[in-house]
Amino acid sequence: MPRGRSTFTKRQKEQTRQQKQRDKAERRVQRKENKPEDGVVVDEMQELRELAEAQAALFRIGAEDEPGPAEVFLPSGKIGH
Repeated sequence: MPRGRSTFTKRQKEQTRQQKQRDKAERRVQRKENKPEDGVVVDEMQELRELAEAQAALFRIGAEDEPGPAEVFLPSGKIGH
């Protein structure tokens, strides 16, 4: 028995819907696989901190003779004292 046009259209829509679901599931799996692990992010942050400390140490080498921020005299800003 031949199928009508509406049956064909419904079947096409259903196949399209199922294909979209499969594509979406595949993208979700890909995102999970490509997602960086928490340990990787922590390691990168630790590496950045170490680099910043090394750079700060380089700036402190020539500043031993100069007063540091705690040694700088700041006037109180009050007039009459």
